[in-house]
Amino acid sequence: MKVGVATLFPELMDGALEHGVVGRAKTKGQLELTLANPRDWAADKHRTVDDRPFGGGPGMVMTPGPLSAAVESLKTQLPGAPVVYLSPQGAVFDQAKAQSWQQLGSVILIAGRYEGIDERIIDQLVDEEVSLGDFVLSGGEFAALAIIDSVTRLVPGVLGDPNSALEDSFGDDGLLDCPHYTRPDSYQGHDVPAVLMSGDHKAIARWRRQQALQKTRDRRPDLLEKAKLTAEDNVFLTSIGVCETAKSGASTKE
Repeated sequence: MKVGVATLFPELMDGALEHGVVGRAKTKGQLELTLANPRDWAADKHRTVDDRPFGGGPGMVMTPGPLSAAVESLKTQLPGAPVVYLSPQGAVFDQAKAQSWQQLGSVILIAGRYEGIDERIIDQLVDEEVSLGDFVLSGGEFAALAIIDSVTRLVPGVLGDPNSALEDSFGDDGLLDCPHYTRPDSYQGHDVPAVLMSGDHKAIARWRRQQALQKTRDRRPDLLEKAKLTAEDNVFLTSIGVCETAKSGASTKE
């Protein structure tokens, strides 16, 4: 996976991505990270990359020249990669988007700062705007880190077990993940569900599936509208009183 990031804080990106799953992926060459600091293309001795907004108002705006040059540099190194501006005004990032970028093999992220970036950059260079959710960060670097982690773990060979990514929340079936337990089997008066220690793999799989269905119904019933449900899933959801509006939009897979 090749990821380019236009950022005013490359040291923040580099440092955070040296650890854990993503750090190992970088070491093995499964993730190639290219950083471009707009300050490197600033024309004055102070390396200025921001200015006051036309029309007045609080804050500063990233100027188009240095940022444009940084993005163009990344486009040269990652030809064909979509350019994505990380913005609270964008479409919400999700697992499907992570999968599409991983399959594409490359992406360029613009980590904005201040009040945002000059709109002409968006008009001329940006293919899409993406947000982590309905909240505002002080800069796009933390959003970029989250996205890089999400996409990298989908690269074949990055995770120790290839099924791990498939069984996560928002995986292939679109449900939240089931509960997980480990040793000890009893902790502060709370026991591990007996079925998990039964050795009956079919019963365990059924329990996990039903737990995932129930958790999704309770916490994110909207996900059931697009989830890949079997006839058995629908019977179970009916038995626990699934919301009819959620169930009506669910697709059924025999």
